[in-house]
Amino acid sequence: MLAYRFGKHPPKVDYRTLRLKSYLTSTLAPPPACWNVLAGVYANLKTTDPTKLFPMDGNDTMGDCTIAAAAHAITTYQGLVGSKTIMSKAAVKKLYYHLSGGVDSGLPELDVLNYWRSTAIDGDKIMAYASIDPKNHTHVQQAIKLFGGVYLGFQVQQNCIQEFDAHQPWTPGTLTQDGHAVFAVAYDQNGVTVLTWGNTQEATWAWWDECVDEAYAILPPEAAKPGFAPGFDMTQLKADLADVAN
Repeated sequence: MLAYRFGKHPPKVDYRTLRLKSYLTSTLAPPPACWNVLAGVYANLKTTDPTKLFPMDGNDTMGDCTIAAAAHAITTYQGLVGSKTIMSKAAVKKLYYHLSGGVDSGLPELDVLNYWRSTAIDGDKIMAYASIDPKNHTHVQQAIKLFGGVYLGFQVQQNCIQEFDAHQPWTPGTLTQDGHAVFAVAYDQNGVTVLTWGNTQEATWAWWDECVDEAYAILPPEAAKPGFAPGFDMTQLKADLADVAN
C-alpha cells in the first residue's frame, strides 16, 4: 500500500493578489463544455502515461504537495509547447526545504506562487498569477482553457485516499484538518481532473464546492506572447503587476 501525504497550509490572504475576474473582457468566448489540457500534452510528447510525466515527487514521504503541484504544472506547460520537462524528486525536495526553512512543515500556496514569480523553478519562471473565486465554475473552466490548468488547494475530505486508491472520483465527505495542493488539467459537466500522487484523479463539482478553498490561474512565460489568451486583458494585468511591484 502506497503512502500519501498532504501539506498545504490554510489560504493566505494578501490584498495585493490579482483577481482573475478583473481581466476577463466581454470579448472572451464562453468556455467549451469540456476541455482536457493533457490531450495536447500527450500528443506533443508521444505518451499517454501520466505516471511517467507526473511522478510522486516525494509526496509519499514529505508534505511537499505545493511544490509537486508546481512541478506538474511546469511539465504541463512545457508539454503544450512540445518540450518534455520533468522536475527531479531531488529538485522538488531541495526547493521544498528551502521554502520551509528546512523542516517538513508543509507550505502556503501563496508563498510558492510569490517565489515562483520572482525566481525560476526548474528553469521556468511564471509571468504572474491571479486568484479565482472557487465558486465560479465558469472562471475555473476559462482558466483551464486559457492557461493550461489551475493551481488549487483544498481541505481534505475523509474519503480522499480511499477514493484515490479505488480510482473513484473524489466526492464530498467529512472535512479533516489537512490541506492538499493539486493541479487541475481538465473539466467536463461532471467535474474536474487533477494531477496528484503520481497520477490523474477525477473529482466531482460537488466535491469542488465542498472542499476547494483556493484556486489560481498561473500565467506561464508564454503568456507574454501576443494573442496568447484572446479576451484576456493582458495590458491591464501588466499595469497592475507594475503597481503591485511598486
